[in-house]
Amino acid sequence: MPTDVAGDRYFQPGIETMPRAELTKLQTERILSLVPYAYERSAFYHEVWDAAGVRPADIRDLDDFARLVPTITRDDIRAFRSRTGDPYAGLLCVDPSELTSITSSSGTTGEPEFFPELWDAQPPLPLASARDLWELGLRPGDRVLAPAGSFRGFFDSFYQMLGLVPVYADTWMGHWAEVLEVIKAYRPAYVQLMGPIIIELERLAATHDLREAFSCFKGASFAGQPLGRHQARMVREDWGLELFVYTSAGDTGTAWECREHDGYHLWEDTVLAEHLSADGNDPVSGDEVGELVATNLDDLAAPLIRYRSDDLVRMSGDVCGCGRTHSRMWVAGRKGDETVVRGRPVLVGDVWAAVESVPETADGLFQIIRPSREVEELRVRVGYEPSGDVGGLAERLAAAIGERVGVVPVVELETADEILARSTSVAKFPRVVKK
Repeated sequence: MPTDVAGDRYFQPGIETMPRAELTKLQTERILSLVPYAYERSAFYHEVWDAAGVRPADIRDLDDFARLVPTITRDDIRAFRSRTGDPYAGLLCVDPSELTSITSSSGTTGEPEFFPELWDAQPPLPLASARDLWELGLRPGDRVLAPAGSFRGFFDSFYQMLGLVPVYADTWMGHWAEVLEVIKAYRPAYVQLMGPIIIELERLAATHDLREAFSCFKGASFAGQPLGRHQARMVREDWGLELFVYTSAGDTGTAWECREHDGYHLWEDTVLAEHLSADGNDPVSGDEVGELVATNLDDLAAPLIRYRSDDLVRMSGDVCGCGRTHSRMWVAGRKGDETVVRGRPVLVGDVWAAVESVPETADGLFQIIRPSREVEELRVRVGYEPSGDVGGLAERLAAAIGERVGVVPVVELETADEILARSTSVAKFPRVVKK
């Protein structure tokens, strides 16, 4: 755990601890600049706002913005792309020749989404993580494991901008026996982890001392899917590795935990985050679950404006224990993940807790199989470790899930490797599937 004095804890102290009134003023300035910019340059926003009877001159403050500018969804963007054939879905605000790169999402919720980028000195997505990696404890001279690839952007020069030393290794799934040798040789301070990697490391723990291997790390980041209680306890307590989990800030960037591990920080100089009812446009209070609606404040290539993320969150604008003033959010789930079984709602988190409670399936590998949101029976596919006790496992899982959610499911068993192979995403494991 880093022991920085308060003055060295923040990468950009003036921004990270900016008073709320100044943050609001900064957001207002950026919104008033963004609205006419997007209206003039984006075919998508021009069409959507014209249909709503909105003109840039109508927007004079944040209240006008929230009251008049319509929200948009992923389906709206895809429909525009399908109808027009525009690969940028009408969002692009610059000539394609000006773009530096195009990266993509992992495609967990469907087809991958593509993100056109304009670089100044660094790629936008890595650059947004600079404050978070500083909070993790990384400092100039530290070595960091760098995957030899460009998934979601090019991190090499960004690490070097922070004074970090990249150590290149293939950290993708299936290579961690070799990665542990690299760690032993070079003693890096940081690595990015994902769920399938933790499952692989759990198997390697039988033949490797992971607590010793990870003793050189200041921390590791984790993303791609929610982290189950069993895996979190194993990594943090058994292996002694502090995890900093991060998530999407409504596809406008990322939101990370700080050392307090109490919510994800939304950097509000880069995103205007609204907290609205999932089935309407009314704001909800912070302790209620509502949908994150996000607006890019720093993207001149293809900004998302009042974008309904489908992420159900709680939010707070209270100052965090770390001293940062930007809002935090706690993710409750995704709007489309609720399954209604004969009129009874079933949540992914509840199924997850039940699956984790059975020792042979403690890694929480499962999928709810449904052709539509409303179904007559609950079908759950669960991955298990074949070395465990599988006798009566399906029945025990059905009983545990039924007790938790009030619906006894039909359980289909597959080995952990078989169920992971079903993932349509390169980095994430979808929890709700059609088949």
